[in-house]
Amino acid sequence: MTSTQSTPTEEAVRQALSKVEDPEIHKPITDLGMVKSVSVGDGGAVQVEVYLTVSGCPMRETITQRVENAVSEVEGVSSVQVELDVMSDEQRTELRKSLRGDAEEPRIPFAEPGSMTRVYCVASGKGGVGKSSVTVNLAASMAARGLSVGVVDADIYGHSVPRMLGAGGKPTQVEKMIMPPEAHGVKVISIGMFTPGNTPVVWRGPMLHRALQQFLSDVFWGDLDVLLLDLPPGTGDVALSTAQLIPNAEILVVTTPQQAAAEVAERAGAIAMQTRQRLAGVVENMSWMEMPDGQKVDVFGSGGGQIVADSLSRSVGTEVPLLGQIPLDPRLREAGDSGKPLVLEDPESPAAATLQDIAKRLSNRARGLSGKLLSVSPA
Repeated sequence: MTSTQSTPTEEAVRQALSKVEDPEIHKPITDLGMVKSVSVGDGGAVQVEVYLTVSGCPMRETITQRVENAVSEVEGVSSVQVELDVMSDEQRTELRKSLRGDAEEPRIPFAEPGSMTRVYCVASGKGGVGKSSVTVNLAASMAARGLSVGVVDADIYGHSVPRMLGAGGKPTQVEKMIMPPEAHGVKVISIGMFTPGNTPVVWRGPMLHRALQQFLSDVFWGDLDVLLLDLPPGTGDVALSTAQLIPNAEILVVTTPQQAAAEVAERAGAIAMQTRQRLAGVVENMSWMEMPDGQKVDVFGSGGGQIVADSLSRSVGTEVPLLGQIPLDPRLREAGDSGKPLVLEDPESPAAATLQDIAKRLSNRARGLSGKLLSVSPA
C-alpha cells in the first residue's frame, strides 16, 4: 500500500510566513506587506516573492533563509524558491505610516506620556571613568535577561559604543525611518555609523541637538523596555538637550573612588536639580584591584562613589543609592576592544557579576509606573 503526499495550500504557506519576522523591524513580514506573492506548483514546489524594504538590504540573506526554513516545514512542500523584489516609494510610505503613524513631523516615542520605556542617561563629570564600558555592559546584561534594549551613543565627539558592543553594521534608511544595527540583542545608533573612517565630528551645539533629536525620533526602535544614552562627560549641550527632549529620563552617574573625580561627578549629578530629572543612582568604577593573594589594592583611592551618592541624596532630599562598586579588571577593557562585553565573555568574573547585579536592579524597575510623574492632586 502506498501513501500519497498532500499538496500544500497557499493558505498553509502564508500561515508559515506569518511566523517569519523582519530582522530589523521585528514584526511578521506578512503584517509589513513584504509578501508579494505565493504560488504552489506540482509536487509541492513553492515559490515565494518577497519585497525588501530597500535595494541592497543588508538583511536580504537572513530574510531569504528565514522564509526558506519556515516554508520548508509546511507539510507537502518539496522545494522552496524565494524571489526578491524592492518596495516602491508608495509602499515604503505605507510601511512607515503603519509603524509610526500618519504624522509628518517625527516624534520621540520615549517622551510620550504613555511611554513605558525606562530611559537612563549614563553621565560622568569627567572622561576616563569607564562610562561607556558601564553603558555597554549594562545593555548587554539587560538584553541577556530577555529585555528589549537600545543604546544611543550620545557622546558625539568621543563615540565608542559601536566598537565596544561589536556593532559593525550600518543603519538602513527606509523612507524617513532609520533601522539601527543590532549586536548581542542590543539595538544601537551612533554618529560614528554615519562618518567615514575615524573622521572627527566638528559641530557646534545646535547641530549636536539636532543629531540627538534624530537618533531619538527618526530611528525605529520598536517597543523597548530600556533605552540607555551614553552621554559625553560634563554638563554641556548634550546633557541639556537630553533633558529637553526626554524629560522623564533618569540620570545614572558613573565615578571612580578618587576624591577629585567624585567632586566632578557630583556636578554631573547635580544637573538633575536644574533639569528636574530623577537620579537613578551612582556606579563606582575601578573600585579596587584584587591581587593573586586575595588582597584588595585601592589603586584610585576609596569612598568616592559613596560620597557622590550621599551628597546627591542631601541635595535632592531623597535617597540616591550607590548601585555597585566595579573592581578594576583589565579584561573589562579587553572585552570592550574585542566587541564582546565582559558580562557575556566572562560572566563569572567579579566585575561582570557586579555589572549584572546593577543591570538587574535597574531592569526590575522597567515598564511600570514606579518612578513616573503622576498628575495626582490631594482631595
